[in-house]
Amino acid sequence: MKINMKYSCVELNDLPDEILIIIFKKLDNLEILYSIQDVNERLNKIIHDPIFTSHLSFLKWSFNKCINKFSSHIILNRFCFEILPKIHTKIKWLDVESSSIKNILYAADYPNLNTLGLYNIKEDKIKYLFTDKRLSSFIFKNQITKLIININPDKKKWSRMENVCNTIFTIFLNLTNLIFYDASYENHVRLLFNIPSPTFSSSSLLILKIKVQTFHECLYILDGRFDQLHTLYIELVNILPPSKEIENQRKIPNLKCFVLYCILETWYYDQLILPLLYRMPNLEKLSLDLRVFVNETFIDGNNLKKNILNRMSQLKQFTFNISSTIFINTEMNLPSNEDIQQTFNDFQYSKIICCVDYFQEYKQVLCHIYSYPFLMQHYEDVTNNFPGGLYPYVRLISLYDERPFEHDFFIRISQSFPFMEKLSINNLHAQKQKESYKLMNDKSNLSIIKYDHLIELQIDRAHDDYIEEFLCNTKTYLQNNIFFDVHYEALKRVTHNFTRDDTRINSTKVNQLFLFGKTECSKSCQDYFPFAVIN
Repeated sequence: MKINMKYSCVELNDLPDEILIIIFKKLDNLEILYSIQDVNERLNKIIHDPIFTSHLSFLKWSFNKCINKFSSHIILNRFCFEILPKIHTKIKWLDVESSSIKNILYAADYPNLNTLGLYNIKEDKIKYLFTDKRLSSFIFKNQITKLIININPDKKKWSRMENVCNTIFTIFLNLTNLIFYDASYENHVRLLFNIPSPTFSSSSLLILKIKVQTFHECLYILDGRFDQLHTLYIELVNILPPSKEIENQRKIPNLKCFVLYCILETWYYDQLILPLLYRMPNLEKLSLDLRVFVNETFIDGNNLKKNILNRMSQLKQFTFNISSTIFINTEMNLPSNEDIQQTFNDFQYSKIICCVDYFQEYKQVLCHIYSYPFLMQHYEDVTNNFPGGLYPYVRLISLYDERPFEHDFFIRISQSFPFMEKLSINNLHAQKQKESYKLMNDKSNLSIIKYDHLIELQIDRAHDDYIEEFLCNTKTYLQNNIFFDVHYEALKRVTHNFTRDDTRINSTKVNQLFLFGKTECSKSCQDYFPFAVIN
């Protein structure tokens, strides 16, 4: 609502401009504009400063989704008819959500707009928007140099995006920065094409951040169609040899920054990844986030120095998160954690953390090396050997071990990953310290673990003890709106056939329950999870 400033603005007017600016900077730009616009000339002059008008975001984040900041049509209409026309020349950056895009872009001319963020977009709507004659004739064609696109994560998790990409470069002729943005760790909008259109190219593009499906899309992007590109952030699902001939010999002299992340493990580190890096002779910043199968030798400090650092004379910054896995046979003599750490003794870039784990059940040894501070959003296959530390950027965690995870381990996890949003547990081994913990808790009232940002929990490949660890309110405090994946029979056992009292409170925090091994949910289960949509 618009604030009545007839009396309250007396206090504001008593303050000097400098103090008012400091106060207003603590608040949201749109809230300031909506509340104070046209109260008086002096306040108008202050809130029309570029500090408050150059970047306007009409969206907010809610449980990993972006939604309109103002749900009321009255508020949106006031912006479109009264506020935006008065500050339109000052606006340089707009972030808008799908349902209000056209209203806001049609509200005024924006002669200085150069950055546009489009969120929750569907492919059909974005193509319709890009062909709008009024918008594409000047703003899109001449002004926009930075474009951020967030494809709707709710309605379409998988998307080819090929037509969107082909359209973009025919509309936005001066584009230098293109970002296909994911608001959520679980949004998998990816570019997938066989042979890209000739229009999927640009002589002006300098920065590209994108997710693709396979390695051959990465090769297409680097085949010369973006010859001025100096920064590429690319995420792949898998790295496999391309099924057809694609240009993969051409040098890429203008590329200065390359960030590569692959979700699935690959056997082709030597055959595909290293040759790609060797095409980038002037690379200054490199970040690799990979899981690799190797035959005999782990990827360690010696390997990185020999195959990357000694081959890239211009490199100034190198960050990495690399897990290499060897399948065990009886004749192997594998290095210890200390052996791997020693290979980084003269490493010049940053602190390096190493962790070697032996998994007898799977006959595998995993060597995890990474630069610290850790900048990635995910940390996979955390074991009991996890060295601790603070990981503020991590949102997605997976746990795996052949030794049990005790309650103290989860305390370390919650402290190291304070902004964790998704947690999956793969451990079939029962906790050994449950009874001792229970006795200690009865005597000393040990602190309960609190997960402030957790919204998705997967315990469908784990022992019953870990379901109890998270549902029992004497061990864990969960926030609301949890998405919970679990086996029905295991859940039934832990909750004592949906009657147990100390697992009932956290069960009321679940708003989506995905049950494995059960086609129909019992009434007692539905009553026990009263706010959950059960699948």
